[in-house]
Order: sequence, then C-alpha cells, then structure tokens
Amino acid sequence: MHVMVTGATGLVGRPLVRRLRERGHSVTILTRDPERAAERLPADCTLAAWEEGGTVQPSVLRGAEAIVHLAGAGIADHRWTADYKRTIRESRVATTRGLVAAIAALPAPERPRTLVSASAIGWYGDRGDETLDESSSPGTGFLPEVCLAWEKETFAVRDLGVRAAALRTGIVLDAHGGALQKMLTPFRLGVGGRVGSGRQWMSWITLDDVVALYLFVLDRAEVSGPVNAVAPAPVTNAEFTRALGRVLGRPTLLPAPAIALRAALGEMGGLLVEGQRVLPKVAQGAGFGFRHAELSAALGAITADLDQELVREQFVPKPPDQVFRFFSDPANLEALTPAFLRFRVLAASTPELQAGTTIDYRLSLRGIPVRWRSVIEQWLPSRRFVDRQVKGPYRTWVHTHEFEPRPGGTLVRDHVRYALPFGPLGDVVAGRLVARDLNRIFAYRRARLRELLG
Repeated sequence: MHVMVTGATGLVGRPLVRRLRERGHSVTILTRDPERAAERLPADCTLAAWEEGGTVQPSVLRGAEAIVHLAGAGIADHRWTADYKRTIRESRVATTRGLVAAIAALPAPERPRTLVSASAIGWYGDRGDETLDESSSPGTGFLPEVCLAWEKETFAVRDLGVRAAALRTGIVLDAHGGALQKMLTPFRLGVGGRVGSGRQWMSWITLDDVVALYLFVLDRAEVSGPVNAVAPAPVTNAEFTRALGRVLGRPTLLPAPAIALRAALGEMGGLLVEGQRVLPKVAQGAGFGFRHAELSAALGAITADLDQELVREQFVPKPPDQVFRFFSDPANLEALTPAFLRFRVLAASTPELQAGTTIDYRLSLRGIPVRWRSVIEQWLPSRRFVDRQVKGPYRTWVHTHEFEPRPGGTLVRDHVRYALPFGPLGDVVAGRLVARDLNRIFAYRRARLRELLG
C-alpha cells in the first residue's frame, strides 16, 4: 500500500514507519518539520508539510490508500497551563478535522480506504476498579473531553465511505521513550517506589505490540471503531512497581505521595494517581496475538538491553563502491565531523582499513580532551563495516555503517549502539547532553555528505 503517516517522529511513529517500509509499503510523512523528519526517518519516505492551523492540501493525500494519524502534542511534556491544554486539544482535534476535510475534497475514487487514528484510554477517565472495554461509557474531565472530540472528528470520515478506527492507547512501555524511560533511572538508582496509594490501575502495552496492532488494524478491513491498544493483563501501580523492581534487582521503598505530585505538577499530576482498568476486547476478538501479554516478562525483555540506539539514513546519488571508498579514507571522517569536536585522526594500524585495523583519534567533548581508539570488527567492501570503541569515553560504542544499492545511488545507513559509563548515574548526569550532541553531529554529517557527494 501507499500509507500516509502523521506524527511519524514520535515514539510509535518511528518504528511503525520502519515496519511499513520493511513490509514493502511506500510511505509519505506529513509533518510540521520536514528537515527533522528527513534526519530521523528512513530516507526513502516522501515528505509533505502541514499547512497553518493543522490543515492539509487535498493533493497531498492523492494516492494514499491508508492514513495513520499519530500527530499530537505530548500529554506529559509540560505543566497543564491553559495555553498548553489548548495545544494538547488542537494538536489532535484540529489536525484530524483538517485531514477529514482534505479527504472530503478529493473525488470519491481517489480517497484513501482507511483512516487509523491514535486515541487514548484517557477517554474512560478515572474509573477506579471498574473493568472497561470498548463498549464502556466515556469518563469526565479534560482528557475524556479531548478524546471524545478527537474521535468524533476521526469517525466523521465514515460519512465519506472511509473505514475508520481509533486506537485507544494505554501506557506504552519502551526503554528509550515514554513513561518507562522516565521511570528507569530512579528505579535503577534504587529510589523508585509506588505513586500515591499504588491502587490505581495501569493499562500498559509494549511498543512492539502497539506497532504490531497498528499494522494489524491496517490489514483487517473488518476492524473499525474504537480499539483498545492495551495488553490483556492490567496491573495496579503497586504491582507494576514491584515487577519493575524485581526485574532490575532494586528496592522500591520510596513512594511518591499524591499530594506532592499534585503540588509539583498541578492538574497533570492527576495522570499519575488516577487510572483505568482496560481490556483489549476488540483486538482479541479480531484475532490479534500479543507478543507481550504478561508484565514481568515484558519488562524483562525491555530492560535486557538498555544500550541507546541511533539510526540515521541518507540517500547519496553515487554508486556504493564510490561511497564506500569515501568512508574508507580516515581523512574524510574529519571532513564529516563538526568543528566543535576538534576531531583528528592520529594513526591507523594498517595502511588501508580492513578487519582488525585499529584507529586512534583525538577529540574534545564539551571542552574536555579525549583520546579514542576503535577497531574495525567487520569489513565488507561496498556493503558495510563496523567499528567498536576499545578505548574512549563510552562504556559501549558500536557503529555499523551500511551501504545499500538503490536506483541512482546508495542508501547510507548509520546504526549506533552506545552506553555511558557509570550506568544510571551516567545517564542522569550526561544522558541528555550526549543525545543532543549526537543529533547535532549526525545533522552536520548529513549536510556535509550532501555537499561532498551530492
């Protein structure tokens, strides 16, 4: 299919786009920031931009057979001021209205067949111990009101002959984003604990499963309406806390009092002390199989490897052998590195790079001089090479460079796995700075590669 995706640079959007491409679908990204999307998403996606106010030109949708609509400002990214509550609402409701208006402006034969939109289990509000499924009534309060308006705009597309589904998503568990990422550092440091009374329900789903569920709903023409994107075994916050502590081998003795959370976070603090006990009745009834249905096993799988990952792709209009030769010259590494790193290649153990070659560098990290030695672990000319840090600032650093032939040129893919020294303490002290610097470095690398090789 040709699939259009909004919100593609978010937690769910990035892996979803990659899975769509792996399955052979063509993908158009509708985004407010095409340059940022181009840096972070597969290079063979088409990019299109939103208009002001969350509208979109109908011509942008032409050819799309399905739309996955994930756009929306982060619920927990900021304190809920009146302005930010308006942003939360409009980033969901106005953009969905804009998409439906653009679909309506197309001739009927050119309209997409399917719209799958994000929604949230916030639709149900705080319901205590009540068991909820897609047939349950909505709750009251700010988030239920947002979700009601959001889904109303989504399901308006049915009047145009388009299938519509809204995935009411619970807490998405992933080590590198969302709520769990924020929890991991205090829990790994041994200062985690239950939130409030711990009796509030947490309806969760792993990132792998929520991406798989979006693909499942896209494929199944019989699935429409609201779909709860949650695992079949919700737990209380106290149960979640104990499970995470067991998996990490850490105590969980320091609770976060509800009154303190509300004082610190205001209205948004209610998200942490309220909950919903939600079941995925529609998904299971349609035959969807959860890869992670039980919390302890899910947390074990997620936390088994806490190394950070960075993936960047870029199309270069030169053949793979020429691009590979360019990267094989250590001097070109200097040309691709921003000046603030003061990067210099000092020596290589062999005249030409090959498997087993060690390379010594000098650079500056935040003004601190650093010596770095890497070894070439794999060397497949014109295809890929892998270098691993053997001495340097990271606890782990493995950089895979791939060169994939494409019509008219080469897809260059950088895949970096890294971990900072001192475990969770290193993440607290330097994690955000390092991630920011790496994004700057690879943005510069992208621009320079475009200048040097087209």
